[in-house]
Amino acid sequence: MFSSSHCTQIRSTRLNTRFLLNYGIMEGARIHLKGWQQAAVAVGSALGALMDPRRADLIAALGETTGKPAFHRVLMQMKNSPEGREVLLERPRVISSRVSHAWDMPDNTFGSAYAKFMGSRNFSPDDRPPVRFMDTEDLAYVATRAREVHDFWHVLFGLPTNLIGESALKVIEFEQMFLPMCLLSVVGGRARFSDRQRALFYRHYFPWATRAGMRCTDLMSVYYEKHFHENLVDVREKWGIIPYPDPSTKS
Repeated sequence: MFSSSHCTQIRSTRLNTRFLLNYGIMEGARIHLKGWQQAAVAVGSALGALMDPRRADLIAALGETTGKPAFHRVLMQMKNSPEGREVLLERPRVISSRVSHAWDMPDNTFGSAYAKFMGSRNFSPDDRPPVRFMDTEDLAYVATRAREVHDFWHVLFGLPTNLIGESALKVIEFEQMFLPMCLLSVVGGRARFSDRQRALFYRHYFPWATRAGMRCTDLMSVYYEKHFHENLVDVREKWGIIPYPDPSTKS
């Protein structure tokens, strides 16, 4: 049970890693929250993330506590797809020990593009925070998978990892999964745009991302690791993916 002092912490947005750990949310652990506890964590996470967008733990908590209906819908879609069912059965993880073969793929393949994307930014697939607030193993895996394929989507859509690129990808993620957190992230990102960035985003990236997210296949039902050897252009075409437009080529 949450104490009144802890509730005060939530209301004041001081929801930090130490607070989460006080509730036994250790590596690999999950907890079940009552309705009011979920609401408290969601509100505290949202306000805390707006104050400090670098807090991946708060953004993750927000996505989980507000996204359960959306994750359940994604789970049903995956069960209705042959490849999605294979993903659910085998439960692949996007972690270093499972995707290291991407670094051995030939140039122009999806795997090679992913390896270059990660290496050029010194990213590690092991850096994602674990899922904490899902009620079932299936939902926990779907939430984990959604988090772990994020960098695959960056590669496939050709999006940078700057504020505009991340905001555009959140639009696509919303079109694919209807996660409330994605819309909240776009709103939060917009508040941090400069005037030039805001104009660029709404003139080029937002309309493109809306179309791209609706046009492509159900991306949560793709077993990406089994397509590393395929040509990047070919998989984009197969999955109906439109890479982001370069504004410098537009009038």
